[in-house]
Amino acid sequence: MTRPPRRPLTLRDVSEASGVSEMTVSRVLRNKGDVSEKTRAKVQEAAKRLGYVPNKIAGALASNRVNLVAVVIPSLKNMVFPEVLSGVSEAFEGSPLQPVVGVTDYTPEKEEKVLFEMLSWRPSGVIIAGLEHSEASQAMLAQAGCPVVEIMDTDGEPIDSCVGISHRRAGRQMADEILKAGYRRIGFLGSKMPLDHRARKRFEGFTSTLGKAGLEIADREFYSGGSALAKGREMTAQLLARTPDIDFMYYSNDMIGAGGLLYLLDKGIAVPGQIGLAGFNGVELLEGLPRRLATMDACRREIGQRAARIILARQEEDAPTDPVVEELQPTLSLGDTLLRG
Repeated sequence: MTRPPRRPLTLRDVSEASGVSEMTVSRVLRNKGDVSEKTRAKVQEAAKRLGYVPNKIAGALASNRVNLVAVVIPSLKNMVFPEVLSGVSEAFEGSPLQPVVGVTDYTPEKEEKVLFEMLSWRPSGVIIAGLEHSEASQAMLAQAGCPVVEIMDTDGEPIDSCVGISHRRAGRQMADEILKAGYRRIGFLGSKMPLDHRARKRFEGFTSTLGKAGLEIADREFYSGGSALAKGREMTAQLLARTPDIDFMYYSNDMIGAGGLLYLLDKGIAVPGQIGLAGFNGVELLEGLPRRLATMDACRREIGQRAARIILARQEEDAPTDPVVEELQPTLSLGDTLLRG
């Protein structure tokens, strides 16, 4: 026998179950107005027992906003962006705001689609990775009518606010350490370089510093897949086959750098004496490697926290709407794969 569909629960149901007026129920569930703790607890217990969920869309028609924050990131396939999301979630804890995630796979076309769908729900804010967007995405963000925080990068002009690091400076700092240690035949191995603008900027900062020292990149290896240990091993083998006198390899991220380290150790190549290595991101997952990879912490969790706090601050009545730019300073760790200069 087919059961008839249940009707949606209403404020009246919660009102009858808790013994207070519908107006009081509405105040409690919206966390608005002056309601005693005893009454608040009674309403919340009744709503929980009934399984009542407020109709946020109906509320949004009045306020023109929902308590959702669009968080637009390029990938969930490595540890970088999940840590950013953890920071966002931690900062929103205890507030009415909830993050909703969209993934772009590093493609401008998908970013446009994700933004179109998310902005159609009129979120209370947008947190989006990077400063480079298509014209369509830039237009949507500029007209979003809510706070927009671009994250991970400060090398460019933000639409509204931004929180991140200077990737060009990060590349220059790593080059300085490599040169100080005495390496001169330096290779670069990068993933998603055509679309990962932050990796491209690190490469630009890195090569500019080498150029000032009278050096050029001895060889380079790029690919368009995701970050992976197996790909790092493969790229390292290919670069060494072409340029066997390489004495340092700088990887665009830790995962391919870890693959390169495992390949070199398997081949009996001395690290860092014969070949030095460095990655980027400071991924904690790699602490179990036979050697600690030289790397740079990109402040991912803190970036997420700070971006969320900017969104929260802009929710207050009469809050200042001036753009905020926060540049964090990454920490460089020499690990066990880069000689001390």
